[in-house]
Amino acid sequence: MASRQRIGTAITAALGGATLLLLGALASAQDAGTYPTRPVMMIVPFAPGGASDFVARTIQAGVSQILGQQIVVDNRPGAAGIIGTEVAARAAPDGYTTFLGNVGTLSINPGVYSNMRISPDKDLAPVSICADTPSILITRLDFPASSVGELIAYVKANQGKVTFATPGSSTLNRLEMEVFRKDAGLDMVHVPYKGGAGPAVTDVLGGHVDLMFTTISSAMEFVKGNKVKALAVTTRERMAELPDIPTMHELGYTNLVTSSWQGVLVPSGTPRPIVEKLHAAIVQVLADPAIQARMRNVGAIAVASKSPEEFRAYMDTETAKWTRVIEESGVRAD
Repeated sequence: MASRQRIGTAITAALGGATLLLLGALASAQDAGTYPTRPVMMIVPFAPGGASDFVARTIQAGVSQILGQQIVVDNRPGAAGIIGTEVAARAAPDGYTTFLGNVGTLSINPGVYSNMRISPDKDLAPVSICADTPSILITRLDFPASSVGELIAYVKANQGKVTFATPGSSTLNRLEMEVFRKDAGLDMVHVPYKGGAGPAVTDVLGGHVDLMFTTISSAMEFVKGNKVKALAVTTRERMAELPDIPTMHELGYTNLVTSSWQGVLVPSGTPRPIVEKLHAAIVQVLADPAIQARMRNVGAIAVASKSPEEFRAYMDTETAKWTRVIEESGVRAD
């Protein structure tokens, strides 16, 4: 008799659990059906004017129109993007907070900063990648080298004297230079800047520092205006907008096919139907030829993930790649 009671209790518990799961699924489906009923915040962990801010504002209007509610861009700069990342990760998982993250905040910071209070791969759920923003190797206009080969020869003849700028240790641009230095056998002086790529590019432009890798979007107007020398880009194939500039890959530096990619994420636990609704809206916007042209005009490439899982797999690959570079180079926070 006691055995029958235990079986009955177990069945009741199982049915109760199944009922709760069913009710939760129905609630999520209902939420997605009416979602969103109010504006949706998109946190950008950098100041206005940078590559991430540009991508967020480029997709803002289109996603707003599709969802029927305004996407509000909220810039939360500071601490190499960690402040904005933490705000997004701790937000309610209801679809009303999204996050425009990039390779630095999602795949580099965890390897550089040991005291992060959140874990991007656990506390944020991917929706879709949005843009690839390749880098470009630039020098001051009067630098005595006009090609990557000449640059290498000059640095080797002046080891420890040539300076390179970066927006800081936890940036793709710093790690790209570390890969280049290792592969080419170069000894140069690192000059870190704060406040994004802008101040560093400005000092290359002004001749105060010799060279740097930076996002093409940060340097395009200066390259086209012949205010800096452009030696190479980090795409696999040459860019149509800069057809005369070789790629690091074609020059033999195959480890330097790199990009400061950006993508949209939400707090972990956000209902799957809402994630899928956001994903569909973003994919639709990025398929617009006008959006693609707007991005390419500043050196960014519009791309979208086939699914949130595809974006997750890409993030994991990038994190593993840059963690190895961080460990091998010994890069630490400035």
